[in-house]
Amino acid sequence: QVQFRESGGALVQPGGSLSVSCEASGFTLSDYWVGWFRQAPGKEREFVALIDYSRGNPVYAGFARGRFTISEDLARDTVNLQMNNLQPEDTARYYCNAQRTFFGSPEFQDSWGQGTQVTVSS
Repeated sequence: QVQFRESGGALVQPGGSLSVSCEASGFTLSDYWVGWFRQAPGKEREFVALIDYSRGNPVYAGFARGRFTISEDLARDTVNLQMNNLQPEDTARYYCNAQRTFFGSPEFQDSWGQGTQVTVSS
């Protein structure tokens, strides 16, 4: 059974930093790109960042490049997202999922987790 458990969301001031984590299970992570998506109120879910779990190569959405860093913890089957210089427009619920290629789409559509809320506000 595929499961994603996200954690680490919080209220942060503009310009602040935050790290969120995703523990994944129920599939072979090394066969996938694993990463983060976000959904703000009234908007569609969008791609944030992915990492090739077997090679460690990352890809980022334009808004994330230079501010966010995705990393993997192979021992814990965990993918982390370090977010710096957060802005109010980064406010969203952050989810993780996995896909076979970086240009594909999330494969486990029936297994989205609860997500973790990131709110950027003064």
